[in-house]
Amino acid sequence: MKQMTLKGSFSLCGKGLHTGLSLTVTFNPAKENTGYKIQRIDLEGMPIIDAVAENVVDTQRGTVLGKGDIRISTVEHGLAALYAMGVDNCLIQVNGPEFPILDGSAAIYVEKIKEVGMEEQNAPKDWYVIRKKIEVKDEESGSCITLLPDEEFSLTAMCSFNSKFINSQFATLDKVEDFATEIAPARTFVFVRDIEPLLKANLIKGGDLDNAIVMYEKQISQEQLDKLADMLDVEHRDATELGYIQHKPLVWENECTRHKLLDIIGDMALIGKPIKGRIIATRPGHTINNKFARQMRRDIRKHEVQAPIYDPNEEPIMDINRIRELLPHRYPMQLVDKVISLGATSIVGVKNITSNEPFFQGHFPQEPVMPGVLQIEAMAQCGGLLVLNTVEEPERWSTYFMKIDDVKFRQKVVPGDTLLFKVDLLAPVRHGVSSMKGYGFVGDRVVVEATFTAQIVKNK
Repeated sequence: MKQMTLKGSFSLCGKGLHTGLSLTVTFNPAKENTGYKIQRIDLEGMPIIDAVAENVVDTQRGTVLGKGDIRISTVEHGLAALYAMGVDNCLIQVNGPEFPILDGSAAIYVEKIKEVGMEEQNAPKDWYVIRKKIEVKDEESGSCITLLPDEEFSLTAMCSFNSKFINSQFATLDKVEDFATEIAPARTFVFVRDIEPLLKANLIKGGDLDNAIVMYEKQISQEQLDKLADMLDVEHRDATELGYIQHKPLVWENECTRHKLLDIIGDMALIGKPIKGRIIATRPGHTINNKFARQMRRDIRKHEVQAPIYDPNEEPIMDINRIRELLPHRYPMQLVDKVISLGATSIVGVKNITSNEPFFQGHFPQEPVMPGVLQIEAMAQCGGLLVLNTVEEPERWSTYFMKIDDVKFRQKVVPGDTLLFKVDLLAPVRHGVSSMKGYGFVGDRVVVEATFTAQIVKNK
């Protein structure tokens, strides 16, 4: 899959939930590998903040990004829409310190993304594939987020509220394609008991009955309720009537937990890469969400380049006989045993290292180590297979090194290792010249990497 950006720009106007200001946010296309960036166009120099977990400075009542004295809050709904709809690169411009709250959900963002459409870019989509269980807990709050291996991105949220209206609920998104209809319309929510403290904290100045689900479950005096209504500039109501008091009725019985799931997606967008895995969140909130996103970014930095998935039980794309049809190399210089993945611009090959390799006789008798130059040669043979698989009469063609750059050897390769090579074309083959980037893995670790240029020449 390729990275995606918007086909065009769109703007949304509305008031800020916490500031009450009239705000405009504009979503623009961005070049590949940009990720999500947010620009404060109302400030001198129009500073840009990278939308990544490390830049979150507050999670009290939403996700707040910061850089120095600059703040941008209530970003999670817009980011959730981008992430779930598959937009990888976007420059977001806003003329104030927060995104407009709109109707308290992500539905309008989704509508606009669909309206302008998305555009495929040249760079491959950089998935981070979950290989083992990852878990982050907060013992004090009882919050926990667990991430498990899965073939796609999916989520389950389980919430427990101190409320007779929504005591315990769960919500699930098994297919991200269902986000637009099943999660995006879920609105933010608040309990009447929390409104006065939030107002005293200088928050929710723009909150009203059109942009939040409001739950009135514990009776207070008519005077208190009237005072809150005046502070929020909404109509008075009978203090003896408990229940939901927003203008639009609930879309789903578990709408509040669906909104929690929406918030998780928005906070996971701050990881910086789309992930393949299943999130199970118990009592989630922006604080634990951000803690988890930061942990994920640390894990990604440790495994900046992920090893291909290798199942020895699966039939290879190319076996040794097909490899010999494409490559002229023979013993002792045939260094690819099979190909397990093959795309238009990438290939994954396997080399099993045994103690019987001829080079171990002299390199070194007492400590057998595969020579680095042969690791690069094996990597290049994989690249040759990628290119020669596309030509007619491949036996009449040969590939030759023209240049090798940025070679790094990170770990010894010894008998018993299984070397996986992943090689990607850096540009289309032109005039018989091909540039490629290759990585060699043993297990999950990169052991060798290089960039090389080769020429494909027809034999005379």
